[in-house]
Amino acid sequence: MAALAWLLIPLVAAVAAGLWGSWANRTRRTRSDGPELDGYARFREAMEKQSSGAPGA
Repeated sequence: MAALAWLLIPLVAAVAAGLWGSWANRTRRTRSDGPELDGYARFREAMEKQSSGAPGA
């Protein structure tokens, strides 16, 4: 019986890890890369405007 208890410990830990992982990942599906990529897109647009508006380009 003691061996069964020792085998249940990793099983319970694996189930707990799976539940925690699904809980921790619950908001990642709904949110995009968000502000990081938005800021990068604005930076690229500004660089394109600057290079196309420069004389002699």
